[in-house]
Amino acid sequence: MMPKDLTESIENYLKAIYELTSAGQPASTSSLAERLNIKPASVTGMIQHLADVQPPLVEYSKHRGATLTAHGERAALEVIRHHRLIETYLVEALGYSWDEVHEEACRLEHVISEDFEQRIAAALGHPQRDPHGDPIPTTELVMPADSEFPLPALEIGSAAVVRRVKASNPALLRHLKGLGIIPGARLSVQAVSEFDRNLTVHLPARNASLVLGAAISKHIWVDLVEEE
Repeated sequence: MMPKDLTESIENYLKAIYELTSAGQPASTSSLAERLNIKPASVTGMIQHLADVQPPLVEYSKHRGATLTAHGERAALEVIRHHRLIETYLVEALGYSWDEVHEEACRLEHVISEDFEQRIAAALGHPQRDPHGDPIPTTELVMPADSEFPLPALEIGSAAVVRRVKASNPALLRHLKGLGIIPGARLSVQAVSEFDRNLTVHLPARNASLVLGAAISKHIWVDLVEEE
């Protein structure tokens, strides 16, 4: 359960730090400023505040950046759980498409009660992933482990299934859905351009091949599957 005195701004900082440090590196002031669209000086002040509160939510070093403490991580995972459950509810119960839910969830994630969160989860059958394939933290606020990796790392000829689309841009999500690239879709990489790293991808369900640029393929995360 999140501390009751966390503001929406603090929750957004904690969520951003969690996402930026998911690869194991501290979040820099500049990366947080870019992610949150806030001036770097303001970011530094907030991070120092989060490091000084009791219990501390952040560990911060000027030359290394910010990481979450155990308390900060739990608070971040609570917000992420709210967000991803809300997205799932909007799609499955209210008929939203996957490109319409991000902004709605961003607004609602800060205000729903724990009881409401639990009722949403129960009504949905306790889903493990949201409409974009992102894993939903458990009720114990543990992020489920996964084995996914970015599509550009897939070896030529290997079969894979799309697990996640790490994007919130509505236009990009609509584009990918139109191509048939959604969680659960099977695909394989047929070729990689030597010069621009464009991928030629085959989708068996459509018996079609298409070319994906690096700016798009980096958002698609896949898992290996055995050829049938």
